[in-house]
Amino acid sequence: MRRAQAITERTMKAFLLLAAIGLCSAQYNPNTKPGKTSIVHLFEWRWADIALECERYLAPNGFGGVQISPPNENIVITNPWRPWWERYQPVSYNLCTRSGYYDEFKDMVTRCNNVGVHIYVDAVVNHMCGSGAGFGNSSTCGSYFNAETRDFPAVPYSAWDFNDGKCKTGSGEIEDYHDVTQVRDCRLVSLLDLALEKDYVRSKVAEYMNELIDIGVAGFRIDASKHMWPGDMMKFLDKLKNLTTPWFSKGSRPFIYQEVIDLGGEPIKSSDYFGNGRVTEFKYGAKLGTVIRKWNGEKMAYLKNWGEGWGFMPSDRALVFVDNHDTQRGHGAGGASVLTFWDSRLYKMALGFMLAHPYGFTRVMSSYRWPRYFKNGKDINDWVGPPSSEDVSTKPVTINPDSTCGNDWVCEHRWRQIKNMVIFRNVADGQPFSNWWDNDSNQVAFGRGNRGFIVFNNDDWSLNVNLQTGLPAGIYCDVISGQKEGDRCTGIQVQVVGDSTANFQISNQAEDPFIAIHVDATL
Repeated sequence: MRRAQAITERTMKAFLLLAAIGLCSAQYNPNTKPGKTSIVHLFEWRWADIALECERYLAPNGFGGVQISPPNENIVITNPWRPWWERYQPVSYNLCTRSGYYDEFKDMVTRCNNVGVHIYVDAVVNHMCGSGAGFGNSSTCGSYFNAETRDFPAVPYSAWDFNDGKCKTGSGEIEDYHDVTQVRDCRLVSLLDLALEKDYVRSKVAEYMNELIDIGVAGFRIDASKHMWPGDMMKFLDKLKNLTTPWFSKGSRPFIYQEVIDLGGEPIKSSDYFGNGRVTEFKYGAKLGTVIRKWNGEKMAYLKNWGEGWGFMPSDRALVFVDNHDTQRGHGAGGASVLTFWDSRLYKMALGFMLAHPYGFTRVMSSYRWPRYFKNGKDINDWVGPPSSEDVSTKPVTINPDSTCGNDWVCEHRWRQIKNMVIFRNVADGQPFSNWWDNDSNQVAFGRGNRGFIVFNNDDWSLNVNLQTGLPAGIYCDVISGQKEGDRCTGIQVQVVGDSTANFQISNQAEDPFIAIHVDATL
């Protein structure tokens, strides 16, 4: 009897362990529909425009989801005038921002989910607004707050719910990034640091995130994760509900990716957070930008062992990107090496490489223009918020006849080269990295099994070479210079012969000095 009981107990323990592992591992799964492998960050877009974009463009072109700007109420900052970063200074968890209110948010999530494009929320839960924000009703919903007394009645939070007494620096700010306790218990650029060791605070955070799950979101980018203790994060993540059906299969867990800037040299590591979900790999854009720019003696031939071979985190833990809303403004990590839409020719090459290479889960950036003005090497206009009308409302994203965007929205995700590489990644999903070739300089090529092949010429001379592609014989449409439309190629044609080889010619003067072919774009 005792033996049977012991076996039953061991079986139960094993079952619970497997369940816990399954629960945890599920948070690395982006929950995108099968065959969809990338998301796009529609930075500062209105909810109404995102709903339209899901239906008219993202779903038909194979995008798996959208990262949105923080949807909860924030402080209204007028000096400087309505900067983008006011969205990262919450005063409540009410769903009302310049992107829209609750009803528009719910409509967006519903409409996007209905066409198979999921929503990922930028969750700001490390802190509230800045300590010097004063008091009153200057917020996007008009909720009262008092930063001086730490009073946020719309949550509610009070002085008991912040880390002021726990931080040991004289200023209350982070003063030394080599002191782990400071980084996680003190204020980041004066932002009021929440005491996530308290179950009450964890519960309010989980309550906010669960409301979003009930509406139908698929997951969360967790802002400023580096400034929270991983164990505290796990406690509020454990309180999250499963995703809603019918959009997600029963038992699906929210996708979690945590913002942790780890370029090395500091005691806080990305790996500290693997237990909670994926982590943003900031080394990716910084290093790739350096290589594509050919700085510091770097060359594309060195990319043969890209990924873990470059000291990056494991692929199944990485959320990767060429640039994000911080790094394109020189904030965060990577500095001047980071490529952005301002460097469009090199940027498209970097995106092409990222979307062709199997490492990590990929996110594409979609930006707006702002009037850059450099003084002593710094853009003093890096704070400028989204395109707005005289009444301060965010301008709608208008679509031009050529499918580009108006009203100063850049819409990189609509650039033919980037959109077609999102499709390329979908077509090649699950295929191995294969058939690498390089000229020991900046001409490189590689395949994805028998589904896709890409060739780059980042040298100062032309490329003309026969390469083994691994692809079936046929006539392929290059999806960079054009694409397949009907029964013709609008750009370069590439003939793959019976032994899977093909000739590639790329001028170093080409508008886009790379060619990409895949099996879903053949004549």
